[in-house]
Amino acid sequence: MAERRGVCLVVPEQGGRPAKRGLEFEPDYQLYASLQPFLLCDPASSLSDSEESVFSGLEDSGSDSSEDNNNEGEDEISCDKGHSRTEGQAQTGSPGLRTEMAKASSQDEYQEDSSDEEDIRNTVGNVPLEWYDDFPHVGYDLDGRRIYKPLRTRDELDQFLDKMDDPDYWRTVQDRMTGRDLRLTDEQVALVQRLQSGKFGDVRFSPYEPAVDFFSGDVMIHPVTNRPADKRSFIPSLVEKEKVSRMVHAIKMGWIQPRRPRDSTPSFYDLWAQEDPNAVLGRHRMHVPAPKLALPGHAESYNPPPEYLLSEEERLAWGQQEPGERKLNFLPQKFPSLRVVPAYSRFIQERFERCLDLYLCPRQRKMRVNVDPEDLIPKLPRPRDLQPFPTCQTLVYRGHSDLVRCLSVSPGGQWLVSGSDDGSVRLWEVATARCMKTVPVGGVVRSVAWNPNPTICLVAAALDDTVLLLNPALGDRLLVGSTDQLLDAFTPPEEPALQPAQWLEASEEERERGLRLRISHSKPVTQVTWHRHGDYLAVVLATAGHTQVLIHQLSRRRSQSPFRRSHGQVQCVAFHPNRPFLLVASQRNVRVYHLLRQELTKKLMPNCKWVSSMAVHPAGDNIICGSYDSKLVWFDLDLSTKPYKVLRHHKKALRAVAFHPRYPLFASSSDDGTVIVCHGMVYNDLLQNPLLVPVKVLKGHTPTRDLGVLDVAFHPTQPWIFSSGADGTIRLFT
Repeated sequence: MAERRGVCLVVPEQGGRPAKRGLEFEPDYQLYASLQPFLLCDPASSLSDSEESVFSGLEDSGSDSSEDNNNEGEDEISCDKGHSRTEGQAQTGSPGLRTEMAKASSQDEYQEDSSDEEDIRNTVGNVPLEWYDDFPHVGYDLDGRRIYKPLRTRDELDQFLDKMDDPDYWRTVQDRMTGRDLRLTDEQVALVQRLQSGKFGDVRFSPYEPAVDFFSGDVMIHPVTNRPADKRSFIPSLVEKEKVSRMVHAIKMGWIQPRRPRDSTPSFYDLWAQEDPNAVLGRHRMHVPAPKLALPGHAESYNPPPEYLLSEEERLAWGQQEPGERKLNFLPQKFPSLRVVPAYSRFIQERFERCLDLYLCPRQRKMRVNVDPEDLIPKLPRPRDLQPFPTCQTLVYRGHSDLVRCLSVSPGGQWLVSGSDDGSVRLWEVATARCMKTVPVGGVVRSVAWNPNPTICLVAAALDDTVLLLNPALGDRLLVGSTDQLLDAFTPPEEPALQPAQWLEASEEERERGLRLRISHSKPVTQVTWHRHGDYLAVVLATAGHTQVLIHQLSRRRSQSPFRRSHGQVQCVAFHPNRPFLLVASQRNVRVYHLLRQELTKKLMPNCKWVSSMAVHPAGDNIICGSYDSKLVWFDLDLSTKPYKVLRHHKKALRAVAFHPRYPLFASSSDDGTVIVCHGMVYNDLLQNPLLVPVKVLKGHTPTRDLGVLDVAFHPTQPWIFSSGADGTIRLFT
């Protein structure tokens, strides 16, 4: 129990002895009655133990002895008795007061006594509370014991439930000194709201009270202060005397110059003063003068010549033009004399715009380089210096009844094979344009390829889901016989292996038409191409997955799928002319695979929407790609995976591209019905870029059903080019 400290008067009993042992004296009841409001014996108005310790600075004794408690209780009882007796003696005959005294004495005397409560004030002093983050306690109380942090095992869900269920959650705060939760009273909440709104904490304080003038403006007889003046106010200052003497000496020596009077006349600058080197703005080298207004011409005269007056048609045309496109911003008019000329309506507006232009328009000096525009154009050789190349149409091969999709030339350049939508494969003689042989196949021929090996006379044709191997039986009979012997010498293995394609022998009737072998696939074939040695054949299937590209070996009659997964829809493939590379063109990129290492070597990015065709340079270091968005892209494999040059000469989609085997020529065909021949010189010096020059636009095909020239092929030895179109013709340009 905390020791109670206060003032208590001991009132003697009727017998003359005090109720408790203490100081005996005769009380002055009148003085006691006057001091009664200030006494601390009333339990209702007395401070608690904790409040006493706050104001007195005394610590609780912490004594639990019963003797102190008894004595303390006796003191309180005697104090209450004395209080009541004194009041009774001071105001006798007051029944209302005696009733109140009886009620007060009947109340619980320990109701407002807080001496039993534990004082948990934190006495750590003015230190940061972050020092106690890693400790279980938050400070020390008045007795030196640790104040432990309350156990907080509630998670965010419990806090959310408290927030929803507890109506006083919004007014509950955490005491950082003790770590406990405190509920703010209504007075504290009102105080916080007043402080947040920028008001004073005390409600009774008024910041707008009328000001009290301590000194009035009236002249009074007596001064406010009657203090006599100091003696130093009558003596000149020595410090000021030294300052004045130093300034006088500086003026005599010329160190301080007197201020010149300001010139009140305004100063003006000439905007066109760059001609005068002595002018203010003329001395600035980077000054850019404002442009001068154009001098008035004859059209601005009040009596212009008749040729400057506009007719009615010219007036209407002038009115329909935009203000910025008009040559004159006014209509010329003619007046008989100057006195009848009206005032110009836009005079003030134009002068205002001119002033804005003079002082608001930013000007910057730009160093102009006098360069001839023709010097910026690269110096390309003249086309006649790049001859030979095909220039004119020589022969027209007619015989197909539908569009001709593909064509191919024999290695010797004597024969030509073509495939059409009319379901036939035709063999032509190049020199005479005569159809030597027609092989009906019964379907749309999408691709034909002549075997590049001059010792093998064989043609591959793609028809639906089948590749037909034809022996045209043209030219040397020994060559034709050796080709048949080569095909007949095959011995099938005892255990046939599982293959993605099926090899079938031709029947006797088909052999008479020239058919030797038939390779069946599961999906339609869109392209067929030969390896340079003539033993391997690559086909492209119109399917999704890793089986889009198949490679067939003629001598062993085996088929294989070189890829395990797909990288988009394959458009065309090509073998490298002198290295074991396979080039696969998809819609957006071209991938170069090494067949021996079975790995991806390069990935070319044509930057086109849809690649349609591809051709490889005979040297093998350059590739051209055509696309359906009218682009011809040239790649230098030794330079970069990005295009070296992009040519946009065609107006419609490109269908085919081709390189000449011997001459530095390449060509492209488009749906606009033209074939563009370009000179493409590739130098042996790696530091010198290829020279690409368009030399000729060949026209002759008639676009049919929005299709133009579908395929092109160069002659193997001559600078000639063959083209097949949608009009059902094949044309030779020499």
